[in-house]
Amino acid sequence: MQIVVTSASGANGNGRGTLLAFDLNGNSLGTFAPDAGIVDPRGIHLHPDGRHLYVNNGDDRVLLLDQRGVVVATTAPFERLNPGGGVVSPDGRYCVTARTLRTIVAFSADLSGPGVALLPDDVVAYPRGFAFSADGRLLLAAGATESSGSVAGVIFAISPAPERRMTRLVEDADLSPLDLTLAPNGNIVTNSEVPFGSEDAVTSVREYDASTGKLVRIFRSDGSVRYRQPRGLRFARDGRLFCVSRDEVVAFDFDSTKMLGAVVRFDQLHGQALEFFPPVAD
Repeated sequence: MQIVVTSASGANGNGRGTLLAFDLNGNSLGTFAPDAGIVDPRGIHLHPDGRHLYVNNGDDRVLLLDQRGVVVATTAPFERLNPGGGVVSPDGRYCVTARTLRTIVAFSADLSGPGVALLPDDVVAYPRGFAFSADGRLLLAAGATESSGSVAGVIFAISPAPERRMTRLVEDADLSPLDLTLAPNGNIVTNSEVPFGSEDAVTSVREYDASTGKLVRIFRSDGSVRYRQPRGLRFARDGRLFCVSRDEVVAFDFDSTKMLGAVVRFDQLHGQALEFFPPVAD
């Protein structure tokens, strides 16, 4: 298994503007998919078949790559998509946050055909990650931008279609979410940077009860890593929680909340998302 990280460029960070691969010991394996037309990549997600990788591209497209980094499918450009993170929905579609339209757009698993908005435009001020809970709700984090200043982070719970009733599940003045995922125990896990964009921001990972929205635990740096500008979250198969940040990929023991240190250190990483992806078999 390898760790694939999206390294942003442009407005998302002065990184490499490509996908980078590392082994599980943090050693660089070089650029993943160097000739795939990657542009300022954002979210990535493993295809349900385990052998392909979705990449949310900065040119308003979504790509599907094989294990050699070859593009096997792509959407047509979707005006104002400006994609952030993405997850696979219960019905198998690949869904991404549309950050300019401020909604979520769903594409077929093979990326054929047009994208379809799951929610109305401008449903939140700025979508910062989402997940589908086991009971069918869509859990959507709304976060800050550098222009919006310090605002309380909110996680909405949206009931299944066709009702799509939207309620505030979490509202936390100490939360400014950057990504959202579900833990093996079903709880909501989100990373946070307060105030967003500040050099002196307090960074953490926060766990909330998915039923009540109550804060359960806070994961913080132990000082062994810098842990600046945290972005994408991902659980490994062994239950460890990984978070990509400005120049590092850090890991936590989820049971104890103990920080396990930096798995990857890489200058000018400006990581946006990470995924565990099997290499091509020898």
